[in-house]
Amino acid sequence: MQPSRIGDVSFWYADLGGLPQKRPPLDGDTTVDVCIIGAGYTGLWSAWYLKQADPALRILIVEKEFAGFGASGRNGGWLTGGFAWSHEKYLSTGTPEGVRAMVQAMNGTVDEVIRVTALEGIDADIRRTDELMVAVTPAQVARMTAEVAHRRHWGEGPDRVFVIGAEAARARVNIRGLLGGMVVTGVARIQPAKLVRGLAAAVERRGVMIAEGTAVTGIAPGRVTTNRGTVTAPVILRATEGFTATLPGLKRDWLPLNSAQIVTEPLPAEMWDRIGWQGHEILGDFANAYCYCQRTREGRITVGARGVPYRMGSATDTNGAPDAETIRRLIEILHRHFPDTRALRIDHAWCGVLGVPRDWCATVGLDRATGIGWAGGYVGVGVSTSNLAGRTLADLVTGRDSPLVTLPWVGRRVRRWEPEPARWLGVTGMYALLNAADRREARLGGPPSRLAALGNRLAGR
Repeated sequence: MQPSRIGDVSFWYADLGGLPQKRPPLDGDTTVDVCIIGAGYTGLWSAWYLKQADPALRILIVEKEFAGFGASGRNGGWLTGGFAWSHEKYLSTGTPEGVRAMVQAMNGTVDEVIRVTALEGIDADIRRTDELMVAVTPAQVARMTAEVAHRRHWGEGPDRVFVIGAEAARARVNIRGLLGGMVVTGVARIQPAKLVRGLAAAVERRGVMIAEGTAVTGIAPGRVTTNRGTVTAPVILRATEGFTATLPGLKRDWLPLNSAQIVTEPLPAEMWDRIGWQGHEILGDFANAYCYCQRTREGRITVGARGVPYRMGSATDTNGAPDAETIRRLIEILHRHFPDTRALRIDHAWCGVLGVPRDWCATVGLDRATGIGWAGGYVGVGVSTSNLAGRTLADLVTGRDSPLVTLPWVGRRVRRWEPEPARWLGVTGMYALLNAADRREARLGGPPSRLAALGNRLAGR
């Protein structure tokens, strides 16, 4: 079964009627107060909060393609406020209390994003709901139980994260082989391209300039060189996430990890009656190589997963087109969880990259000596994390002494990824072991496979 459409950035733009017309590129040399590289969520949130703090700031965003071309316009639409990184690793730059404060700050991003979208009149198909992470093997049940205990330890209470049994989980979504689920409250489902395009229009209304079709060729203190001219600015913010490796000198800083999705045609009403999913939960599973799904506004199912996770040399995709093996794996996941969907057409398949630091932990900061700031390395939870990053960068730039600038991810730097082929071998080997662990756990029905732990250690996850 082949999708009707492959690539074209993402289904979310097809849902909008097609790709947007690009804004004009940079028109020669210019001087501004803040130059932001990248017009995705991070860059746009940073600009929005900077304008809130100081409406007089001259802000320019330079973007190689168009606002929302990257992960901001391709993601799974999960607005979770979740903490997907190692809590323990942040202890190297903070305290247990500081890590718990970061967890709570992340949790608060859902309400903040919804507040701003309401203020700006952005319709992004936002629907408040729960996150439901299901377990379909005994090993997945063990991971689920451990995850809830871990999150409780780091400050998320029983009203935020809890386990439900098989019957209660099946009453929400009728997935084959269901043994139970973890519920996370206070999250939302979104249409990601609508959000990023709405944010771009919102910052323009506040006087921010966006130059699209403008490729950055160099970054130095006080200066950004592009193929369309040079930008002089005392503050430069790098908001390039998964595309960071494409910038000069940054090939090994953050690894571009592939993630891909498919979307079905709209499901008939009788199929929804059998599946349930009336709460429109954002849905995933506790497989080692996990998936992420949503029920869209018009009654489709999207399924996302890593597929073929990494391209040699930190290469990125071409206009969102995934490979055939990745598409096959995604369809297999869809049919495994929802056997009825074998009768459905796959309307679209697409992919993108997300940024992964060497320790798999997000970071934000501003080097006051050079005036160069950064944010990213979200490892797949960028919809909410980018909002916190944008607020934090705005406080760092304006010198506001807020609680955000003391969180343990601020100013954190980690070592670079190894040269090729070591990083390809490490990441590819990790996912091969994760997939092997899932197959073993499904076949034997026992405890979590040690292959998964070995895979995670291999790539430093």
